[in-house]
Amino acid sequence: MMGLILRLVAGAALMLLVFVLALLFDGADRVVNARLQRRIGPPILQPFIDQLKLLGKENIVPRRAVVWAFNGAPWVSAASMLLFFLYIPMGSLPPVLGGHGDMILILYLLSLSGVAMAVGGFASGNPIANVGAQREMILMMSYEFPLAVVMATMAWIAYKTGMPGHPFSLETFVAMPVWSVVGKVGLLGIACLFLAFLLVVPGETGKGPMDIPEAKTEILDGLIIEYSGRNLALFKITFALRALAVSALMVTLFLPWSLGRPLGLSGALLFILDFLWFWVKVFLTQIVVITVMRTAFGRLKIWQASEFYLVKVAGLSIAGMILASLDMLL
Repeated sequence: MMGLILRLVAGAALMLLVFVLALLFDGADRVVNARLQRRIGPPILQPFIDQLKLLGKENIVPRRAVVWAFNGAPWVSAASMLLFFLYIPMGSLPPVLGGHGDMILILYLLSLSGVAMAVGGFASGNPIANVGAQREMILMMSYEFPLAVVMATMAWIAYKTGMPGHPFSLETFVAMPVWSVVGKVGLLGIACLFLAFLLVVPGETGKGPMDIPEAKTEILDGLIIEYSGRNLALFKITFALRALAVSALMVTLFLPWSLGRPLGLSGALLFILDFLWFWVKVFLTQIVVITVMRTAFGRLKIWQASEFYLVKVAGLSIAGMILASLDMLL
């Protein structure tokens, strides 16, 4: 009973921390994006101000909307992304709800968030939101395949090389970096997987060249065009949480190195330093992979994005899988 209570307290504290960090990192994203474009930009706390403003606005439901789906979609989308972080090991700290199939579960949680957003767009009854929801579904079906190939290949490498722990557990990759268990051919394969995952991030977060379902200049905010008040606030925090979640997953799988162990630390000092180091890595990853990419590249058309993921990124992930397989055979 006491263990359950501790998990509930830890989970609630972690969700609150993630909520704050997501908005703070989103503010930093806006500031860096503005500086790269030689603009002053908004203050770093602007996302917090936006959330407070939206929470004070009226929650308007369209006349033709399917009310339960329209109102429920933001809650499901935000809740699935908050739940995502309960399965992410943070530095030397184990996840709050870690288990044997974490990688499979977090793939479902990422998909659930995107599907819920699309359902909200379809349920609004607005033709523009319908277009945005269709684009969200097409984009999601395009990048989910290479993402699944990357995750499955990583688990297979963990299984074949005898890495301690369950192959589908994220703690396995934190305890022993996958880069250290393969040969030269395998390193090339993992590099391909890493690059494929990096290219999936803009699609998963809907930023930069993949800012298609919510394109303001083309379809007037797309699937969220009818949302306001608390519902819009939930979608805004969902966007920030998705960027944070995918960056955290990349760090866990490909950049898990500890800072405290090389310094000879142990106990509470090790946990605290690695926890802080984990969020520093997540922040740097988000800035480099999301902010810089969305500043440097223009928006793609939906057919270009779909072709990019289904042909180029999927081919890159499959190449990584083949190279990793050859390394196991050699």
